[in-house]
Amino acid sequence: MPRNEDPQHDGPHDEGDDGFEEELGAVLRRTGGAFAADDRRGLVEGGLRRGRRRLVRRRLAVAGSALALAALGVGGVYGGLLFGPTGAADTASVATAPKPTSTTGPPADIAHLPVKELAAVLKAHTPAGRWRIDDEDGVGQSVLGVYDDGHGKAAVSVSLARAHGAGEAGEGMVTCPDKAHAPDVECTTEKLPGVGRLMLLQGYEYPDRREETKNWRATLLTRTGFLVDVNEYNAPAEKGAPVSRENPPFTPAQLKALVTADAWRSLLAKLPEPPRPTAPPSTPDEPSADALQATLRSLLPREAKVKDKGGQSGYGYVVVDDGRGRSLVEINVQTGMADVAAHLHGIGATTLPDGRLVGVTQEAAEKGGEGVVARTVDTLTPDGFRVVITTLNSDGYRAPATRAEPALTVEQLKTIALSPKWWKTIK
Repeated sequence: MPRNEDPQHDGPHDEGDDGFEEELGAVLRRTGGAFAADDRRGLVEGGLRRGRRRLVRRRLAVAGSALALAALGVGGVYGGLLFGPTGAADTASVATAPKPTSTTGPPADIAHLPVKELAAVLKAHTPAGRWRIDDEDGVGQSVLGVYDDGHGKAAVSVSLARAHGAGEAGEGMVTCPDKAHAPDVECTTEKLPGVGRLMLLQGYEYPDRREETKNWRATLLTRTGFLVDVNEYNAPAEKGAPVSRENPPFTPAQLKALVTADAWRSLLAKLPEPPRPTAPPSTPDEPSADALQATLRSLLPREAKVKDKGGQSGYGYVVVDDGRGRSLVEINVQTGMADVAAHLHGIGATTLPDGRLVGVTQEAAEKGGEGVVARTVDTLTPDGFRVVITTLNSDGYRAPATRAEPALTVEQLKTIALSPKWWKTIK
């Protein structure tokens, strides 16, 4: 069987995509924002174009995304809340974020809020303890620090942002991740009358290494279109520092009290309006999650009963049970993907009479639990219409095997992926 090149990354031509994450992660860590709003938009749009070459198998594994933050116009430091450089370990504390290289100060669309005022609200709405605040005499719309209550130092950060006009980007920040992709995360959401929508999340900095740093988070999307986001860790730094305590210092109830504090209102009101984009990013059509789920369900064998479902634009999944155990089935539908033909040829794809390529891979599932295997059928038309379907012998990633083999055979996967019904899901 040909080696699977990791169906989430479409082969060798995607190897450079990690550089985008490193660049954006580093950018979001800088105080004051060292690049202009137009540069940020270009970075986001370029990342969206490159990112489409990847499958979105676990795009829902983490609530929010750095792309969502950039689209919201946060800029500057976001406290390394979502991801940072993926190369060498970041041994610096969040309280010692790198300084901006620009000498012109934050761009016009980044708030010049005194960090001292942000820190004052943070300290006033958390239990007594010693704080070390980064750049307390500076300005921005985030505050980063290390808190010590005598039970171990902990990194804590708060960021403020405008969300109106961002649509799914804002809602995504207060949407819990799917259990199929983040089984170890405890997450709840609630609507607070007259306040907004709150998400409380208890997870890990590295979900596949649960013995390491814990990341607890509270995010409020206010009814007036602002975001207040708090992250805390059970270590003095988000990455690269040893765990210093069993849990982050603040309970979910304390996090809720912090993000909903009235004292943030006057600071939020000073956030500048985000710049009006000259044109929306140009992306190929993507089917909705509902369309994908409905089509996938219509093509499943009758005995495969759907027990769970989820997804987003361009991606959908179901968890099925045919009486022999639960099994995850995922579908990706993409247009404009002709440039992945080389990857399919690289995994030994066959060519059908109509020119479609069909690649098949079977191996241990990436990030899968013990004994979990994945079967994937990747199909591509000559004009770049791509349908990829994967099934596991488990009901989610990082979860143990629930059965000996995935619920669907390779032939069944081929039949589903090659169905003409997928064309009808495109807008």
